[in-house]
Amino acid sequence: MDSCCVTVRPNVHFPRVGKIGFGECENGFSGVKVRGSVKGDGWINGLSRKLRVDQKRVSKIRIGLVYNVMTSDNSRETITEQMPTYKKQGVDPKNVASIILGGGVGTQLYPLTSRTATPAVPVGGCYKLIDIPMSNCINSGINKIFILTQFNSASLHRHISRTYHGNGINFGDGFAEVLAATQTPGEAGMNWFQGTADAVRQFLWLFEDARNKKIENILILSGDQLYRMDYMELIQNHIDRNADFTLSCVPVGESRASDYGLMKIDNTGRVTQFSEKPEGADMKAMQIDRRLLGLSPEEAIAKPYIASMGVYVFKTDVLLELLTRRYPTANDFGSEIIPSALKEHNAYLFQDYWDDIGTLKSFYDANLALTEELAKFEFYFPKTPFYTSPRFLPPTKMDRCKIKNAIISHGCFLRECTIEHSIVGERSRLDSGVELKDTLMMGADSYQTEPEIASLLALGEVPVGVGQNTKIRDCIIDKNAKIGKDVIIMNKDGVQEADRASEGFYIRSGITIILEKATIKDETVI
Repeated sequence: MDSCCVTVRPNVHFPRVGKIGFGECENGFSGVKVRGSVKGDGWINGLSRKLRVDQKRVSKIRIGLVYNVMTSDNSRETITEQMPTYKKQGVDPKNVASIILGGGVGTQLYPLTSRTATPAVPVGGCYKLIDIPMSNCINSGINKIFILTQFNSASLHRHISRTYHGNGINFGDGFAEVLAATQTPGEAGMNWFQGTADAVRQFLWLFEDARNKKIENILILSGDQLYRMDYMELIQNHIDRNADFTLSCVPVGESRASDYGLMKIDNTGRVTQFSEKPEGADMKAMQIDRRLLGLSPEEAIAKPYIASMGVYVFKTDVLLELLTRRYPTANDFGSEIIPSALKEHNAYLFQDYWDDIGTLKSFYDANLALTEELAKFEFYFPKTPFYTSPRFLPPTKMDRCKIKNAIISHGCFLRECTIEHSIVGERSRLDSGVELKDTLMMGADSYQTEPEIASLLALGEVPVGVGQNTKIRDCIIDKNAKIGKDVIIMNKDGVQEADRASEGFYIRSGITIILEKATIKDETVI
């Protein structure tokens, strides 16, 4: 039993304190809320008798709120009273299953997704995008994980098998199971996944399986985001509020607000309005009152919107009800189900780093931001590591190189080159005189030996990697690309969009993308 020692003077009264705790703000969605109550008048009345407080004034106290003590200047007396305890309903990770959506066609990251599913695209030098939600689940203690896949899924399946089936990662009585889109008997079963909600609906029968009978909450995640999150804090908030389903959300700025589903909330955290990717006046109408988030005036000006992260928690029976009875034909969570079921929404504000890297520009920016000295996001955190496939590669070998603000992955060979504000992926080869700046190089899947490289050069062919004296700026170099010597890739004319697949590259938002396995011949200028 907890106890509370209160030092007061006679003739006290108990003025009201705001519902969100101690402070002057009128509303409060952000911050730690005070939970529990004194539950009944008995404790209040007993305390009032001991303190000789006017009974009529004390009886006006509303049970369930928190009050502080204001005193007069009379002599002081001290009492000790036992507070009633209230057991908080904890959440058991074993009663949670997560579903990671493997993404659609991947048009936003094209051409990087021409042969690869979005979650299998490399990030940070040696990871894949799918490693983010998978690692967050593992670090949160969630060991029942489904991954729904459909487009270009071979490399994604291979990575999941190599990384999460063995290799020291123990799911105990759980699993990491790939659910590939498939056709089943019946007219509806002939269709592939039509959207995020339809993909989950097609596998709802799994939750009738005996091993999944105790799943009380279902966590739905996206496979194309960069963040570190303890999902159990989100689910605990969901349970504490007794919400049917909860959306995790973040404050965002004007420039990217139209890329997300935006919402409005009240001072209890309930969603009152939701709009999927609004533009113009509709987007302006979704600006929120900064006091609801507890942001500083500067932050509120910079980030006046609340965006859905695409991270949802549902009570299992509620998800079944929504997908099979109330909205049996709805295909998408963001554009159909969530706006239609506003009354059941609860919002959870995530106030750490998060980036939806679902576009080439945001993907490029988020990767290069990792190279900064004080990066907003770090893969290096021993208590919550990010897992990926073990490659068993040797350390990188560097010979007289100049490297500034860069990430160099394992197994690279760098010879008398200059690298600045760039990421160099595993097994990359950079020859002498190469200059790499503001560039994301994804590396190679295998090595070419020195004799093989010499033989190719003797025949006038281009080996995998970057040849001598090549200068590269503002570029994404996909896996296994072959770039010759004396090449210049700088986009000096500032071209914003170009499709040159026959020449081995695209330009998107001013960024040059060298295609996977493309060959850029000697002395080429882009």
